[in-house]
Amino acid sequence: MRAAILHAVGSDKLDIRDDVTLAPVGPADIRVRIRATGVCHSDLSAMSGVLPMPVPLIPGHEGAGEVLEVGEHVTALAPGDHVVISWTPACGACDSCTGGQPYLCKRYLMESFTKGNFRFGGDGATAFGMAGCGTWAEEIVVPAHAGIKIDDDVPWEVAALIGCGVTTGVGAVFNTAKVRPGSTVAVIGCGGVGLSVIQGARISGARTILAVDPLESKHELARKVGATHAVTPDQVAGAIAELTGGTGFDYGFEVVGKSATIQSAWQITRSGGDVIVVGAGAMDDMVSFSAFSLLFEGKNLLSSLYGESDVRHDFPYFAKLYKAGLLDLESMISARIRLGDLNDAVAALRGGEALRQIVLID
Repeated sequence: MRAAILHAVGSDKLDIRDDVTLAPVGPADIRVRIRATGVCHSDLSAMSGVLPMPVPLIPGHEGAGEVLEVGEHVTALAPGDHVVISWTPACGACDSCTGGQPYLCKRYLMESFTKGNFRFGGDGATAFGMAGCGTWAEEIVVPAHAGIKIDDDVPWEVAALIGCGVTTGVGAVFNTAKVRPGSTVAVIGCGGVGLSVIQGARISGARTILAVDPLESKHELARKVGATHAVTPDQVAGAIAELTGGTGFDYGFEVVGKSATIQSAWQITRSGGDVIVVGAGAMDDMVSFSAFSLLFEGKNLLSSLYGESDVRHDFPYFAKLYKAGLLDLESMISARIRLGDLNDAVAALRGGEALRQIVLID
């Protein structure tokens, strides 16, 4: 089968080859034919080393497809089922899972650093799937818990978006911030996840939604999916004065993953408001706040990993919101491509203009 392989961290080229094979399906595994997969900034972070992953690596973690085979212990899924892939499947037994935080379960994620599910080349070299997934391949083998069944009438490209970008962004609004109707929201970063935050804020009934992005080319789409205003970073001070009377926003979402933008989100949020960090940053990028402001400004600094979602509920729920016309996901797709186009897609994403490029696999 075909897949895209990264041989070295920091390389800007993927080896797209057709001699890749899968490890056998274990008793608790499923084999999935990937039908659509996204090109996400987190994939770039894995390629650059910001998100540590073993190599050789098959990137891709945002995908959907059809179940082809199930292990002998799998009863909840069957061949032919349509599934969205979760890159943090919940084991259901650890303290995080039983304590109501399945998005923090690390069992299968940690296994992915030592368990390579792909082979390639004449010597059968091992390749690892990003976060145990590796959706930049025609087929994958993952734990059955990683396949969340959805209705067959959800388009593959929409299902793929739900697998990461939509869940991360909308989940941050619904689950982490719990945005209240009539509130004011600022979103720093208008990529695929940022646009999902904007849509979540719109659905939640926010009266003012400010989109902040240095690329003005992204402002029109931000407005289309729900932003009431859009500015570049140098225009933020004026927007705070105009839209909040200078007090700041009730919620400030950071969707970039940089210390500078986290501090910006802090600054544009009102005293007593919530600052929500959604972007995935580097381990050595440190954020500093004064102890005085942390206490006396009364702001809540919150992290939102994977939208704090229980994907077993949220994946099908977000699909229902899409079918009800409440989530505009087609507008977020900037290009539909093939596996062979992935090097060009990675270059486009690095350039900053691309939103969500979707790889379609027949």
